[in-house]
Amino acid sequence: MNRSILLSFLILSTLAGLAQTPVKKRPINSKDIYRLQSISDPQVSPDGKWIAYGISTVDTTKDKRNSDVWMVSWDGKESVQITNSPDAESRARFSPDGKYLSFISSRQGATKGQIWLMDRRGGEAKKLTDLKTDLEEYVWSPDGKKIAMALRDPDYADSAKTKVRKPYVLDRYHFKADVKGYLEKGSVHLYVYDVASKKLDTLTTGLYDESSPVWSPDGLQLAFVSNRTEDPDRNQNTDIYVIDTKSGAKMKQLTTWAGADNNPEWSPDGKRIAYTRSTASGNFLMYDQPVLAVIGRDGGEPTLLSKALDRPVRNPRWTKDGQMIGVLVQDDRQAYVGQYTLDGKFTKVATGNRAFGDLEPVASGSWLTLMSEPQTPGELYALENGTTRRLTHTHDDFLAPLELATVEGFTSKSKDGAQVSNLLFKPANAPANKKLPTIFFIHGGPVAQDEFSFDITRQLLAAGGYAVVAVNYRGSNGRGLDYTKAIYADWGNKEVLDILGATDYLVEKGIADPDRLGIGGWSYGGILTNYTIATDTRFKAAASGAGSSLQLSMYGIDQYTNQYETELGAPWKNTDKWLKLSYPFLKADRIKTPTLFMAGEKDFNVPTAGSEQMFQALRSLGIPTQLIIYPGQFHGISVPSYQKDRVDRYLQWFDKYLKSKTL
Repeated sequence: MNRSILLSFLILSTLAGLAQTPVKKRPINSKDIYRLQSISDPQVSPDGKWIAYGISTVDTTKDKRNSDVWMVSWDGKESVQITNSPDAESRARFSPDGKYLSFISSRQGATKGQIWLMDRRGGEAKKLTDLKTDLEEYVWSPDGKKIAMALRDPDYADSAKTKVRKPYVLDRYHFKADVKGYLEKGSVHLYVYDVASKKLDTLTTGLYDESSPVWSPDGLQLAFVSNRTEDPDRNQNTDIYVIDTKSGAKMKQLTTWAGADNNPEWSPDGKRIAYTRSTASGNFLMYDQPVLAVIGRDGGEPTLLSKALDRPVRNPRWTKDGQMIGVLVQDDRQAYVGQYTLDGKFTKVATGNRAFGDLEPVASGSWLTLMSEPQTPGELYALENGTTRRLTHTHDDFLAPLELATVEGFTSKSKDGAQVSNLLFKPANAPANKKLPTIFFIHGGPVAQDEFSFDITRQLLAAGGYAVVAVNYRGSNGRGLDYTKAIYADWGNKEVLDILGATDYLVEKGIADPDRLGIGGWSYGGILTNYTIATDTRFKAAASGAGSSLQLSMYGIDQYTNQYETELGAPWKNTDKWLKLSYPFLKADRIKTPTLFMAGEKDFNVPTAGSEQMFQALRSLGIPTQLIIYPGQFHGISVPSYQKDRVDRYLQWFDKYLKSKTL
């Protein structure tokens, strides 16, 4: 063998060896927040051959997320990026003939999002609209000649000369909301836009909001949702209406349930409308769960298909033949795909320890879905005859170098006998039979549930060497209506029993080190953190985010006045109840746990006052504490560097108080 052949052989052998060498895995860390993408809003092309969807990525130079439109073929063999700009494109929709993709963007310096149109055969996108106000929703007519829009009333409050906003003039019962800010009299109304002439016709006017417009298959009507009670601010009633798609048409009310009717979906033949309806009626529906209902296009008594299921259903979608309705069902740490026939027969289509998040019909027996698993962020899948087939691989590069925590379910028993479903995140390569420092990271809501899905916050905490626990305390959904309603007007009682019951279980099993227990959470998770450390001193560190304790002081400064007056009674009539629920602040001298408080500066959901008060109380009492305020942020922290900062501070705080020098 001559030297050149030998050299080539050695090079090829080396390359082959390198190809076979596995990538060295590392623990996930907070910088990986910048690498994590998210898939949203999948849409099926009219011929069923392509899927359009959005991908959100972090632009580290601008410290914000940016979204682009992508497509993947139904066979999963082709993936195409449709837009690539710094201006963000979202809510992609196929034109009914499948030739065009529309999307929303504020390109070319526009102050309002506009609809842009892109020929799928190639070329640059063209701006279709020149709207002067906020576009909330849009949907193509079946013939592709018109677009129905939900537009917010214009805000003329800025001075034309100085750009200084005029004072807010507020006289509504519900006068503020997170992100939206202070609420004046502006409403959202329906319009029809002619694509060819660019003429915009008004369908609805007045002081009421309209949402969720959906075209009838014949293109003659829109179904939509509205609350047209005398004072919509004082209740959560919504009904389904229909209106002819021409100016001056009168709307017709289809549903009369004194609760919430939402998410209308026309049957393919146009004879029926599927929708979700609240289980309860009345003006307050926090501890409720929606059921699947069907009503005729002319109204009448609806059929409640999922009433006996006693689980929340969402995302109703008709099959292409109109014989069945697919739904997503939340059930004890799972979110699965189910299917109803019109006579009420129910079938589980795809279940398991995973969470399905979207559902769109493709062909007979086939669905498009977005699905996440404990170690895989959400990806698009074809769901064919109950079997999933992966379409996208957006997160392959993100996951390739990472070793992640394992996730398992367990059931604990509370002091009063309640059975509680939980999740346990164990650090990768955690030594067997060794007690671990443990963080109970509590979900918000309270009506929500922790599921078998990818959770980057708990994964990051576990990567810090902690066992991390998610407790589906009473008040969570997925366990039936009675389980959800168990905490009505009784906050900080049964939920705390459930958290402590899960703690006792893990200590008894030798998983959690009883001397190194921490607790934290955001929103109602922060509220429960406060309740728990005011009840039990076993936790050596806490991190309370966007929480509150002096509940009496929340009246009028957050967005929940309707809930407060219905569930707790007016403070001046039921003061004792309010004071009882304020025990973490009024009995703050019982707290011995070093606690980190966090909040968003502009949060109108759980305002910063809730965190400031507790910080001030512990500071006065000499308990180690710190207050972090994220500038310009609402209830949800959206700036990527702040998201990283929050996790870093969690770990620094817990490390300080839960880890000995020998760890």
